[in-house]
Amino acid sequence: METLRHVVVFVHLIGFATLFGAWAVEAFNRRIRVTPLMNIGMVIAAVAGLALAAPWGLEYDLNYTKIGVKLIVLLIIGAFLGIGQSKQRKTGSMPSALFWSVGVLTALNAAIAVIWR
Repeated sequence: METLRHVVVFVHLIGFATLFGAWAVEAFNRRIRVTPLMNIGMVIAAVAGLALAAPWGLEYDLNYTKIGVKLIVLLIIGAFLGIGQSKQRKTGSMPSALFWSVGVLTALNAAIAVIWR
């Protein structure tokens, strides 16, 4: 069971890496826009994160405060991606503040996962 949990953690990390990597590619190319790969990465991270929030017969208690904070940050990232994509369709570009916020919040969510015990 612990091996399966580690596989889900790996998939969760792949989701965040996909989201952050797609964002970084756009940032380094100076294109302020949402790509479908960002949305895919967010969905992978969300689904795997929700699976990790379930108690899997662990010998230790889960930190539900940490899980809640990470979920809130992920929901904000999703909202920013949705708003940015909507603005992008209407005007051809998204607000730069939303774009940079997605990258900062994604890095923050990864930092919370690693640093907060």
